[in-house]
Amino acid sequence: MKTTNILYWIFTSLFGAFMLMSAIPDIFSHPIAIQGMHTELGYPLYFIPFIGVAKFLGVIAILLPGFHRLKEWAYAGFAYDLIGATYSVFSIGKPDWVYMLLFVAFYTFTYILYRKRKKLLEQAKLAPRAEGVLVTSAMA
Repeated sequence: MKTTNILYWIFTSLFGAFMLMSAIPDIFSHPIAIQGMHTELGYPLYFIPFIGVAKFLGVIAILLPGFHRLKEWAYAGFAYDLIGATYSVFSIGKPDWVYMLLFVAFYTFTYILYRKRKKLLEQAKLAPRAEGVLVTSAMA
């Protein structure tokens, strides 16, 4: 459990930082975001801050403790974002799409750790706690 927890927080923090760094230019419609999403990919200008805010809210959702259903939705949103971004870059013929696969793989690993950690936490809650309890046949 301890190793899973450590790996989960390391990879989730790094993934959250990556998504946050990609969200900030989008939120403010920075010229780099406009160049990439509007000029090269052809997305409308109004889509850029929308996707930035969605990524920002997703980062908050995956980093907050609890809120498991919200986390699932955030992870689903990131899957759509990363797969869509990879396909978009691929469809215009840029070789950069190969690098996007690294982020898709990173996302996948983070999500797998999240599910494993959630399962371990649920098992720990259901396990009987025998701390400090001495059971003998004479007590029965």
